Amino acid sequence: MHTKYKGYWGEFLASLLLMLKGFSILERRYKTNCGEIDVVAQRGDLVIFVEVKARKSAEKCFTAIKSRQMERVRRASEIFFQKNPELSHKNIRFDVILISDWNIPIHLENVNI
Repeated sequence: MHTKYKGYWGEFLASLLLMLKGFSILERRYKTNCGEIDVVAQRGDLVIFVEVKARKSAEKCFTAIKSRQMERVRRASEIFFQKNPELSHKNIRFDVILISDWNIPIHLENVNI
């Protein structure tokens, strides 16, 4: 599958997984000058910012996570809250969802890289 479409597919599957866990999807592919957040979701008082990695294997997904990317997600989350001040009092978390071929998605919560 072409890399671009694999990314879209991964974000779609990640969104489905989050909805099954009771989250509402607020944004997909949220773009800012600082970077992009793949998925922004909310459940109760929790807002999560999710980086999605779709690769052939979970190992390749995990090694694709870079601290530089997570820092861009953090900076983009600040812009998200500036544009959505009604959510700024919520608890926040940074997660990663790994999507690998023929495997159940892996949801890593509160990732600090």
